[in-house]
Amino acid sequence: MFDRVDIAKFSKSTSFVAPRTDICPCPREGEDPYSMEGIPEDLNYELKVKDGIVYVYNTAEALAQEQPRSLPYPDLETFAIDMSHVLAMIADGPTKTYCHRRLNFLFSKFYLHEMLNEMAELKELKCVPHRDFYNVRKVDTHIHAAACMNQKHLLQFIQTTCKTEADRDVLEKNGEKITLKQVFENLDMDPYDLTVDSLDVHAGRQTFHRFDKFNSKYNPVGASELREIYLKTDNYMDGEYFARIIKEVSHGLEESKYQYAEPRLSIYGRSPDEWENLSKWFIQQKVHSPNMRWLIQVPRIYDIFRSRNIVPNFAKMLENIFLPLFEATVNPQQHKEMHVFLKYVTGFDSVDDESKHSDHMFSYKSPKPEDWTTLDNPPYSYYLFHMYANIMVLNNLRKERGLSTFQFRPHCGEAGSITHLVSAFLTADNISHGLNLKKSPVLQYLYYLAQVPIAMSPLSNNSLFLEYSKNPLREFLHKGLCVSLSTDDPMQFHYTKEALMEEYAIAAQLWKFSTCDVCEIARNSVLQSGLSHQEKKHFLGKDYLEDGPDGNDIRRTNVAQIRMAYRHETLCNELRFLVEAVKEEPSGQAGVQ
Repeated sequence: MFDRVDIAKFSKSTSFVAPRTDICPCPREGEDPYSMEGIPEDLNYELKVKDGIVYVYNTAEALAQEQPRSLPYPDLETFAIDMSHVLAMIADGPTKTYCHRRLNFLFSKFYLHEMLNEMAELKELKCVPHRDFYNVRKVDTHIHAAACMNQKHLLQFIQTTCKTEADRDVLEKNGEKITLKQVFENLDMDPYDLTVDSLDVHAGRQTFHRFDKFNSKYNPVGASELREIYLKTDNYMDGEYFARIIKEVSHGLEESKYQYAEPRLSIYGRSPDEWENLSKWFIQQKVHSPNMRWLIQVPRIYDIFRSRNIVPNFAKMLENIFLPLFEATVNPQQHKEMHVFLKYVTGFDSVDDESKHSDHMFSYKSPKPEDWTTLDNPPYSYYLFHMYANIMVLNNLRKERGLSTFQFRPHCGEAGSITHLVSAFLTADNISHGLNLKKSPVLQYLYYLAQVPIAMSPLSNNSLFLEYSKNPLREFLHKGLCVSLSTDDPMQFHYTKEALMEEYAIAAQLWKFSTCDVCEIARNSVLQSGLSHQEKKHFLGKDYLEDGPDGNDIRRTNVAQIRMAYRHETLCNELRFLVEAVKEEPSGQAGVQ
């Protein structure tokens, strides 16, 4: 199998293939998930941030001599050159024609496969005992913790707390403590009279192409005080209400047994204390659930922090985000709560409004993060490179220590420039959304060949950037891209307690998906998730890492072997055809006339 660099033919360097992720299993039944026993000892390494990347040194003497450990350190110049190669390739006319034709061929080939094999696939599934769509494992691969509940759930929780804890102090302003009852009195409303309509957290037509209005939906009844009380981890109540809501959601997942979620929690980069505070919240509030894995989302809002003089430059923001992680890896004894919390963190996400204007591209001559002191936000690709570089070095260090490693799974391709998808192709393990792949046949073909996982959220896109009927998920699935379904923000987009099932049901009805189709999507969701190797073996079969039908246990996934054989054979044929086409090119270029 080719890696992404071989496939793209854009550089001799292979340093930008996303790092492998080996995630430690969760605690066994009966074990304390918050236990602080057996924490590794201090390595006494020295750390230094240079050019926005954390460098690791064996000793203080090595630090003084600028001799870092021999971990691979990604190079900004190589990244910029590789990125320019891919951009040139996706703009090349003959290459666009070739990829467009191959993608049309893949789509038509699947249509033919359906006509010939649909009944055979159904017959195969009918012979599977105790397994159907309802009891195959499904993972919500893209969901934000602050909106993981539906609007009715949030309303009922607010009304319950107001009824039972009205006199509890929930805020402090100007040295004065404010009770929950006083908060609603100041807002001039009675919690008993609240409805889902007056709560106003649901996205609709008014949020279409208006990310600012969408963000305001995180404020129940438009009041930032209620967001502070109910949807924050670092408030006067130490995030107790937020934790209770999340635990109610996780309890529902545990009861359903077959559904898992990967909620995003935010680290902003304002202060290095954010990690310790978040870890303390996770442990003190006992938020761990066997049906949840956690991702850390980093909003791309340096410009806001710089305009308020919270950080002096972009390097300081990167240092606040990543240096505490290295410190907790090198000396977990001094950061016990972080060490425990990081066991359940499986990756990082990069989030913000992609449609906001920014410079699309940068060169290796761009200012270094220490010199990026202007009020302008760095380009998307600049963010992604520095996040990837730090995650890559951190993963190598943690792997040496036998600790869990992290995936990089940014929001990408929902809106904005096509360069976002190029940046992610070079750096990311997975992406969320990927809508703009439909605009570039070359990139779409590359994502297919490399089988880059894509978590898609058609109901979310329907309210923000693209009408449901125009969503390319069905087209991507039929062509063979590795897509999964996710909810994004149930509070804004869903009505039922089982938001993920709602997402599957609507997609299946609108696009007339077969049982094998939805089970294939569910299998993809487990594969691209942060679940441990042991869990994936249990949910997909002990040989799930094998290609094609050999890696599929139909008794666990309910995906027909005929379908798996078709996917594997088609991908192998495409790669073989591409290699032969490249060999025939006298110039040795990737473009095919």
